[in-house]
Amino acid sequence: MSWAMQCQSYLPWGSWTQLRRSLSGSRGTWSVYLCAASVPGELGSVPVGLRPLICPAPREPLSLVDISPQLHSGACAVCGSPQQDVKPVSFVVLALLGWRRPSLTLYVLSAPPGAAGSYFLRKVPRASDVSLPRGCVRYQGGSQEHSVQPSSSRHSLSHLRNVASSDAIKKHQKSLSAWFSHQPNEERQFGPSFSLDAVHVDPVIRESSLEEILKPSPDLTIQNQLQQPCSQVISLQNLFDVDACGRQVKNVVLYGTVGTGKSTLIKKMVVDWCHGRLPRFELVIPFSCEDLSHSHAPISLRRLITKKYQHLRDVVPMLGASNLKVLFILNGLERLNLDFRLAGTELCCDPNEPVPPSAIVVNLLRKYLLPEASIIVTTRPSAVRRIPGKYVGRYAEICGFSDTNLQKLYFQMRLSQPGCSGQNSAGSSSGEQENLVEMLSRNLERHNQIAAACFLPSYCWLVCTTLHFLYFTRTVPPSQTLTGIYTSFLRLNFSGEVLDSTDPTNISMMKYVAKTVGKLAYEGVMSRKTCFSEDDLRQCFEVEMKTESELNLLEVFRSDVFRFFLTPCVQPGKEHTFVFTIPAMQEYLAALYVVLGEKKTLAQRVGKELSEVIGKVSEDVAVVLNIISKVLPLRFLPVLFNLLKIFPRYFSRLSGKDRDAIAHTMAEELFKEEDYYNDDVLDQINSSILGVEGPMRHPDEAPDDEVFELFPIFMGGILSRRNRAILEQLGCSIKNLAAFEIAKAMKKTVIRNSRKGLPPSELMDYLFFLHEFQNERFTAEAIHSLRTVNLSSVKMTPLKCSVLASVMGTTCHEVEELNLTSCNLDTSSLRILFPVLLRCKALHLQLNSLGSDACKEIRDLLLHDKCVVSNLRLANNPLGKQGAQYLAEALAGNCSLTHLSLLHTALGDQGAEVIAQHLAENQHLQELNLGYNSLTDTAALRVVEVAKKHATLDKVHLYFNDISEDGKQVLHSLRMDRDGVRALVFLTAGTDVSDYWSNILNVVQRNLPFWDRERVQQHLALILQDLESSRRQTPNPWRKAKFLRVESEVKKMLGKLQHGTL
Repeated sequence: MSWAMQCQSYLPWGSWTQLRRSLSGSRGTWSVYLCAASVPGELGSVPVGLRPLICPAPREPLSLVDISPQLHSGACAVCGSPQQDVKPVSFVVLALLGWRRPSLTLYVLSAPPGAAGSYFLRKVPRASDVSLPRGCVRYQGGSQEHSVQPSSSRHSLSHLRNVASSDAIKKHQKSLSAWFSHQPNEERQFGPSFSLDAVHVDPVIRESSLEEILKPSPDLTIQNQLQQPCSQVISLQNLFDVDACGRQVKNVVLYGTVGTGKSTLIKKMVVDWCHGRLPRFELVIPFSCEDLSHSHAPISLRRLITKKYQHLRDVVPMLGASNLKVLFILNGLERLNLDFRLAGTELCCDPNEPVPPSAIVVNLLRKYLLPEASIIVTTRPSAVRRIPGKYVGRYAEICGFSDTNLQKLYFQMRLSQPGCSGQNSAGSSSGEQENLVEMLSRNLERHNQIAAACFLPSYCWLVCTTLHFLYFTRTVPPSQTLTGIYTSFLRLNFSGEVLDSTDPTNISMMKYVAKTVGKLAYEGVMSRKTCFSEDDLRQCFEVEMKTESELNLLEVFRSDVFRFFLTPCVQPGKEHTFVFTIPAMQEYLAALYVVLGEKKTLAQRVGKELSEVIGKVSEDVAVVLNIISKVLPLRFLPVLFNLLKIFPRYFSRLSGKDRDAIAHTMAEELFKEEDYYNDDVLDQINSSILGVEGPMRHPDEAPDDEVFELFPIFMGGILSRRNRAILEQLGCSIKNLAAFEIAKAMKKTVIRNSRKGLPPSELMDYLFFLHEFQNERFTAEAIHSLRTVNLSSVKMTPLKCSVLASVMGTTCHEVEELNLTSCNLDTSSLRILFPVLLRCKALHLQLNSLGSDACKEIRDLLLHDKCVVSNLRLANNPLGKQGAQYLAEALAGNCSLTHLSLLHTALGDQGAEVIAQHLAENQHLQELNLGYNSLTDTAALRVVEVAKKHATLDKVHLYFNDISEDGKQVLHSLRMDRDGVRALVFLTAGTDVSDYWSNILNVVQRNLPFWDRERVQQHLALILQDLESSRRQTPNPWRKAKFLRVESEVKKMLGKLQHGTL
């Protein structure tokens, strides 16, 4: 420091009183900084013996008045420690930061020229002219905040850099970490383990250039939509490295289309800084450009920062007077209208000067304001050109997950988290999670369309959320709906923002998508088409473009949003076409297009606008006409007034017909007969994600075979109150009255069509539609008409069980029959369906691999006081002896069961014996089927002996058991009129055919695909021998003919078994 810098004041060395008087506003607490300062040219002006000493770690607090007695004592100038404990320094610098004023004052110990032997404290006019080392002690109000650190001349930093690690910035980091780690509602359903730290994969970032961005917008061709290879990949930590010319980069523009993960990347960047993983910057200050766009009142930069981040009040005054490494983050620049012309935005270099928020952003980027600060801007591609290239040091494009390995890593991290499968399924869920990851990885490796969709990280989130919904939903009612997932997905990516902030129409991005892409989606659904040519796109997007504003909006849509919804088709032979990124998204947007009422002719659109205008005018005219009619008795005035009201009323009726048409479309698509034998919609979604066998058609088949069964379900889901509220935030308003009238019209169409017999998969779709609709009154009325529910062969996942229980739970009426044959049920499924099973008179649970644990649930069901089950079929389930024990206990206490089928349930003699022991305690059973259970003579005769004494049991099935010839004779001798029970053992009854031969053969025919074929073949051969023997013994020709008929049926079955055609 040169003596040419004039000193403002000189104070004698010991005149601390004079020093205190010279400081205005000295009352109150002061922050006192003491450190060693090397002042060039003054090192020898003070004798070494008189230089004060400072401890490396002072032990006692220091106040301003306590320092003067220690200056010449040879002890520490701070705490008075002995000389051997202190370290000599050249000079003492006092930095006094006023408690009541934010100014910084520095005093340097020195000797002015010509004043030998006199030492003064010189007040330094500019604090930035003195370089202060790290070894600085701060005292405030007598409390020590930091200890003295060893100084280093090689790594000398400014005094204020220590402030960056002060409590204020630590509080700022804690606050930012809590805010940016906050999970939205869409994430909370997955549990606390789904945080940015736990589940995050950095997307590919490619260094770009202004020349690439300024290229003319390409046509909608397949070549231009394919992502260019990322040749210049750059990491997030290296964005501020020097450029190719060796210049330090201060401003970075990070751009990407919707869904590439810009906001998530910024959140992760802030969280990393809060946790010390971004050491390049000492202070990070994020701003949302959306928030800045809502305010136009002048405000200073310092006030803007402290208003949003109150913890930085002590740090903000030092921003302009220090070398603190600050990073400003401006997220979503497309929300701001920036004007870099000097005539539009004035220059501003003072952080205390109030200017509009947009002017602050412009001057920060210009480097007039805080020129040493680093800035990172995120934006969509259409808004990149709003910042002149001379103010940008580096352009970087977020390329998403262009590598399938990144997609696999994301899915593995996401689906393998502990909280993914819910809290109640810790045991078997890990294997299911691993299986999901494996199937998904194989599908990605096949370069299927799902890999093209997951190029965008947002769609990776949608895939994981959908799989979580399909596989790990176990609550009743389900906490989510599929429509809600897709609506929330759009809210996360669009959040109600406008397509172009510079356009005066301010149309929301989602509204624009519903009108344009929704139209394309709807036309595809109606024509059964999923692939669209470039001509199809032009017809959809460009045919109605007539104004400059519309063309500008289309240009913004092409650059920012197009790839989010449409992607090049990867199927062979269809390379020059586009498909929707996720197949279900086409059906969702088509449903939104219809429900929003966008499917209108030109006359209907003009009529609506004219009706609204006339309706508003008529209110004003009514007042005028009423006044005139009181003054002038003109009879035509009321007539004129009524004429004004005719058109709005007429159009209201027309719009009512439109809502009838929406309901009719919904019913027509929901009950389309050509879709009756497809898989249910939940299996279709599963197959589209995991690539398993499903209803997806072969590429060579006609497009008319495409399946669009989600379309009507999404229509119903969009009408739910929750989804309408979210769509309202996105700029897509659906009025309550419109939703009410559509639901009213649906009662005439949907409920009437549902009363027809529906195949099982179609019935499951209907139940899922009612769940998605989320209208309890409507659902109750629809379910009340369902007396028989046949879902046989539908794979009843936990989600489907929850949907069935939720929908059936809207009423309390008894169900005549519930058929859940071959539905992959397990114990947890029965637990979910328990309230529904109580109300079913006939319950079919055959072929579900139910074991003894499931029998425990069935026992509790049958012993429940509200149970009405009278016919229970458990055939072809491995119940075993333990299962028989539970069922026997249920028989003893049940009062509703009349028919019980335990055919082929692996009971054995022990299981049959247990049932026989408890059978006497039952007073209502009428029929018991114990066929094909490997029963021997002892067990069979024991059951029959108990049955003979039973008050109501009159029929016992014992065919296909290991009963000897002697046992057959004993059982054959039983008669209903004499012994009180019929034992169905064989097809013959002496020299006649049994009355129940057709029943036995029908049971065998239905169950042959699930039985041991060799054993069944042996039994049929024995039956055939028995038939032939009885036919030879009878002389009656009519009986012989009857035997021959039965023999032919048995021979047919044997032939099919031998040739493998059954």
